[in-house]
Amino acid sequence: MITLVSGTNRPVSNTKAIIDLYASMLQEHNEEYQILDLAELPADFTVSALYDNTGKNEKFNQLSQMITTSDKFVFVVPEYNSSFPGVLKAFIDGLSYPYTFKDKKGALIGLSSGMQGSGLALSHLSDVLNYLGMHVMAMRLKLAHIEKNFDGKQITNKLYKELLEQHVEQFIRF
Repeated sequence: MITLVSGTNRPVSNTKAIIDLYASMLQEHNEEYQILDLAELPADFTVSALYDNTGKNEKFNQLSQMITTSDKFVFVVPEYNSSFPGVLKAFIDGLSYPYTFKDKKGALIGLSSGMQGSGLALSHLSDVLNYLGMHVMAMRLKLAHIEKNFDGKQITNKLYKELLEQHVEQFIRF
């Protein structure tokens, strides 16, 4: 099972819209997937679901279970302050350690309003996932100036569209 992780808790985000686009591309390849949207996290999960409260927050447990039952992941992450969103790091920190991601496979897609395409964010996230034992696909798609190249439903930049198609095909083989 492939889990598509929308790496922000911002509602109605470009991140989630890219996840939906990726999902439709997986569907075209008859690949099974599920979507984990961090916007569905309980607002208080850092106090109600972590540390001494592990296992006590049902909604967090449901999202965590999606990670446990998957073997492959696509993380779509926006750039926040030259890194990935803290909510994603807090969610990862709340997962069972050390085996949640061990020997599983992941792929990364970054979004940014600026020209970097979330490169630093993907590097930071890759370091975290590698530390946790995940095998991260080499092709890391960086979608810079996302507002200029995405209309909310479709990629409007021809190169980005081709790269996204390559990413999907490479991930399926990964």
